[in-house]
Amino acid sequence: MWSLLTVIFLALLTGFINTTHASELKSIEKINNDVITWRRHLHQYPELSNREYKTAKYIEDHLRNLGLEVKTNIAHTGVTAILHGKNKGPLIALRADMDALPITELVMLPFASKQTTQYRGQTVGVMHACGHDAHVAILMGVASRLAAQKDHLSGSVMFIFQPAEEGVPGDEEGGAELMLKEGIFAENKPDAIFGLHVTNRLNTGTIGYRSGPLMASEDSFTIKVQGIQTHGSRPWNGVDPIVTSAQIIMATQTIASRQINVTKAPSVISFGAINGGIRSNIIPDHVELVGTIRSFDQGMRKDIKKRLTNTARLVAESAGAVAHTHIDHGYPVTINDPKLTAQMLPTLQKAVGDKNVIEMDLITGAEDFSYYALETAGLFFFLGVTPEEQDPTLSASNHSPHFYIDEKALSIGVESLTNLATDYLKNNSRY
Repeated sequence: MWSLLTVIFLALLTGFINTTHASELKSIEKINNDVITWRRHLHQYPELSNREYKTAKYIEDHLRNLGLEVKTNIAHTGVTAILHGKNKGPLIALRADMDALPITELVMLPFASKQTTQYRGQTVGVMHACGHDAHVAILMGVASRLAAQKDHLSGSVMFIFQPAEEGVPGDEEGGAELMLKEGIFAENKPDAIFGLHVTNRLNTGTIGYRSGPLMASEDSFTIKVQGIQTHGSRPWNGVDPIVTSAQIIMATQTIASRQINVTKAPSVISFGAINGGIRSNIIPDHVELVGTIRSFDQGMRKDIKKRLTNTARLVAESAGAVAHTHIDHGYPVTINDPKLTAQMLPTLQKAVGDKNVIEMDLITGAEDFSYYALETAGLFFFLGVTPEEQDPTLSASNHSPHFYIDEKALSIGVESLTNLATDYLKNNSRY
């Protein structure tokens, strides 16, 4: 039989635990509500790449209120902050991108964007059509959660709020590449980095991941084919750059299908624009071709670019024309570190349940999170935001003016990133 004092002690202890647990739940609920508020504000006032001035200030104020070590004006508008746990341990990084797109919003929301700006000489709408508003709000919420737990953390967390993931205007630099160039990992290089992206492809309550290559590299190219102008009735008096361009287009399709080992990794070469000529009876003197290259292997990526340049040059020479190829080197392959992915998969499953964490197919879209993952072990995953009752294959995709986020997914994003941080620090502490 237990003594009366023992019973009283256990009752008091149980009451204390229950009260503490209830207090923690209330705090989490408040943060989740704050995340929705922050996301709606950011959604209503979006800013384009390298112009995220008000967004950055909004983030900075929040981080300073949490008592973090904050740095601003990195890569134009980027913000970083460091949270030190009470005990020594690893350093990890968590990243969110901040920029919006030049798209006029067509979603009927009370907080829909009405913003406009100048983009390439035109007045355009501005919209968080890719969900970066959600990314920022989620990471702000994670910062709040982890700051409240800092006395229990063994290690440190770097928060990265990054501009210009969608690409930079004109000849400017920006994004993850510039943040690294300006030294965010120089003094404090993390042992691992985590990031997420909302997606319409998955329902709320679902997380998508993939070990190894996840998203493709992206390189855009321009091929200028120089011929000799002549009358359309006398093509033999000139060099036809239109026919030559057609031959180049067809020849380059054999690079991916016949010249590259397709069993190693898929690749795509696509042409998106052909510009040349003004009249039906005039063969012009030049044609410009514009396209994109996607690959899932860095070595293959380099090889494809070389083959594309050589193919265009040699086909043009065979027709008596000249082809000049310029390649804009874009984002590398986004690769999830296999060891890190395997280690942290149970953490993702804990957030939504084993059956709701699914392995995704390769994604031919690109992400500049890839730059961070080349510097340290990275894990990038997808957070479903299509309402559970809706078929995701019929939902508006990211970058659509109709793109919609189910706000129930935001708390899952906060929980996932928070748990990734705490579990990694706990399981990898060397002290």
